[in-house]
Amino acid sequence: MNSEVNGIFVVAHDLKSPLTLMRQMALAMDFQKDSTAELEKSRNKIIRISERAMRQVNDLTKIARLEEGLFTLEPVSIRAVCDDVISELEQLFALNQRKLRFEYRNKARLVIGNYDLIFSVIYNFCANAMYYSTVETESCLIISDKKDKIVVDVRDFGPSLPTSVWRQIKAGLTAPTSISMRPGSSGLGLYIASKFAKYLNAEVSAVRHRDGTSFQVILPVSHQAILPMFD
Repeated sequence: MNSEVNGIFVVAHDLKSPLTLMRQMALAMDFQKDSTAELEKSRNKIIRISERAMRQVNDLTKIARLEEGLFTLEPVSIRAVCDDVISELEQLFALNQRKLRFEYRNKARLVIGNYDLIFSVIYNFCANAMYYSTVETESCLIISDKKDKIVVDVRDFGPSLPTSVWRQIKAGLTAPTSISMRPGSSGLGLYIASKFAKYLNAEVSAVRHRDGTSFQVILPVSHQAILPMFD
């Protein structure tokens, strides 16, 4: 099976999975027996799952339009992007009894990039990480400096990333890839991250640990000064 056909299967699977889950949850809802709190929780889960699926569809549309040059590269506050990702995913993590810890270690505040594309990269990493965390092993988002780059790490505690997939990520994914050892990880999400990173002159990488993986996006620093705000 060539990479293009395999990529189509991965896209179909990643978009079908949330639809299947939402259908199962809807069928399981019993409006006669379930409490109001239980129904509200199921409703919120369905909403969050659908939002993630719609975001991936929107990201696929953006990939098709990258060549049109519609996404301007400019100084972007990396902390502001990460704050917004955390805020958007907070309820999804809470509904699944998970937490996303964050550490901002960086001194440089601005990167050269595009807010929407950077947001999508980090969002996909964090959404994947949710499936591989527990109360004891929280997913963690870390921003750090590396010479003239800023590194955003998203650490999870899932199964070891296969060497073949690790090499594909390092080289830059040319098509969505299946990660059979990590069924909670979206191959489509990693492909989206790889395509957006290339457009941003950034790098997507992965660091394998004995108890999980850190997915990274490495972005060029902007040396534009942050001007103080005056009333």
